[in-house]
Amino acid sequence: MSDMNDFNAQVIEEFRANGGTAGGIFEGKPLLLLHHVGARSGTDYVTPLVYLGEDGRTFIFASKGGAPNHPGWFHNLKASPEVSMEIGGDTVKVVAEEVTGAERDRIYEIQKEQQPQFAEYEANTDRKIPVVELKPRS
Repeated sequence: MSDMNDFNAQVIEEFRANGGTAGGIFEGKPLLLLHHVGARSGTDYVTPLVYLGEDGRTFIFASKGGAPNHPGWFHNLKASPEVSMEIGGDTVKVVAEEVTGAERDRIYEIQKEQQPQFAEYEANTDRKIPVVELKPRS
């Protein structure tokens, strides 16, 4: 198991033990757990992500810390957009939809204001960081 997997496992355990919050780099930040399936492997994954909530909508950001390529979970959502998220103490079935154009830019600007590290991520990469909305499904 890689260091990142160990780190994520600790965050997931802390999130679940504390009703949807975690400390360390996630201290005081809105955090959700994204459940998704590997596009090639078919493996079930759980990824902790900082999100933006706006008017009952939930957005996540494929920043990967400003890396030159998109995170694996983004490719997985493109292949299988029907996923679920743990947010607070609830698990919600959602459909992942990429937000584009002016709406994407508007949402990313709000995220940069609320979580300044996202401005650093943007500055560190040449790619346009994807914004994904997680929409509840019935």
